[in-house]
Amino acid sequence: MKVIDPVCKMTIDSEKAAATSEYKGQTIYFCAKGCKTKFDASPEKYVGK
Repeated sequence: MKVIDPVCKMTIDSEKAAATSEYKGQTIYFCAKGCKTKFDASPEKYVGK
């Protein structure tokens, strides 16, 4: 399934994601571990209300 990395806005395949995080019961997918680190430090900045 195609998903969008919330940090860099890159479209990636969820099965090939470099990293994932759980946020409010939702799995978030990332193109790289650096994007996951940024997201984990401040998830509200990247996830809409």
